[in-house]
Amino acid sequence: MSITVELFGIPRQRAGVAKTHAEGTRLDEVLNDLERRFPRLAEECIARGLLQAGTLANLNGQKFVSDPATALTSGDSLLVLSADAGG
Repeated sequence: MSITVELFGIPRQRAGVAKTHAEGTRLDEVLNDLERRFPRLAEECIARGLLQAGTLANLNGQKFVSDPATALTSGDSLLVLSADAGG
């Protein structure tokens, strides 16, 4: 299942894109897909399907999530950003 992923701050710099799609039905699967496709994310943002310190994920603009088992459904949007990427 394809999830829309937007990247801000350091994750955007590491991936080199602002928006992409990733496959998975759980947070860890989506993060693993991103890590595989964007190896520079693994340098400091994602490792083995987990968010690294200083990296946050927001689901559908409603809540921050970090549990790898968080269920995702078609049409969900995941925002991955560095904790210091305020505005």
